[in-house]
Amino acid sequence: MLSRLAESLYWIGRYVERADDTARILDSYVHRMVEDPLNDENEACRSLYSILGMDPGVEGPINVTDALESIAYDDANPSSIAGALYGAYQNARRSRDVISSEMWVALNATQLELAHAEATSRRLGPATYLAYVRERTALFTGLTDSTLSRDDGWRFLTLGQCVERVDMTARLLRARAVSDEHAPDWLAFLRASGAMEAYMRSTSRLGDANGIAAFLLLDRIFPRSCLFALNRADALVVELQPDHQRIAAVDHVRQSIARARATLEFVDAQHVLAQLGDLLELLELTCLRLDDAITERFFHRDAIVNWHSEGAT
Repeated sequence: MLSRLAESLYWIGRYVERADDTARILDSYVHRMVEDPLNDENEACRSLYSILGMDPGVEGPINVTDALESIAYDDANPSSIAGALYGAYQNARRSRDVISSEMWVALNATQLELAHAEATSRRLGPATYLAYVRERTALFTGLTDSTLSRDDGWRFLTLGQCVERVDMTARLLRARAVSDEHAPDWLAFLRASGAMEAYMRSTSRLGDANGIAAFLLLDRIFPRSCLFALNRADALVVELQPDHQRIAAVDHVRQSIARARATLEFVDAQHVLAQLGDLLELLELTCLRLDDAITERFFHRDAIVNWHSEGAT
């Protein structure tokens, strides 16, 4: 597969996952601020910007309306919902030959209808917009799994999804490490991750903060947990670059994954909260290193060679 197509597919996976997870995180914060009128709106919004790695751009007080403008509706910012969906759309345009027509139609229709969803949201509240985004990203993910052959194209797209999911799950949990007072409660985190039912089936201790953190970080069979996504990413990388040498060459992609997996595998699940800050810092750093290693390994482009005519000085 051409590296430019592989890179486009990788970023489609990342951008679609980013839009979905940002909508989930934003929805949990909006609910928190609506349900608790005594909560400091400015501090809650600044906490939200912090965990998303975004600059609010203003020094004065920030309200929910300001946060929605930059985190949800700003299509010029690739970290916003609209910006991530636009990035996925643009990458899909460049790779239409390797994605299914149904995947393209889903992204194209989402892009065309997003302005109407935004207008409706401004009249009725952000819940309609955030629900629309979650539904459309779920549709795209389902079409990817059901209409795309399990070839390298699917692997690159899914690899991008896994990297972004680890990063965004870590950011979601960082809300508690950054600001207990202004962050949503632990059950809101389960709802934001679509994990409420799965967690309830795994334990009877619904209010156990340590158990919730351990579930979202360490569970081996829940698809939004960090360990599940890292295990899947490693399997995808192995399929993308099978190596049957007796002594394998240095693989910085798998090394980045292996460090994080080893740490999570041997964490004491009973004491996750005590190590939460360090674990989240490790995961966020792993995602940065992993993205750099994937880009270098699979998308690296040779420098352009300037040819000179014979006898030219």
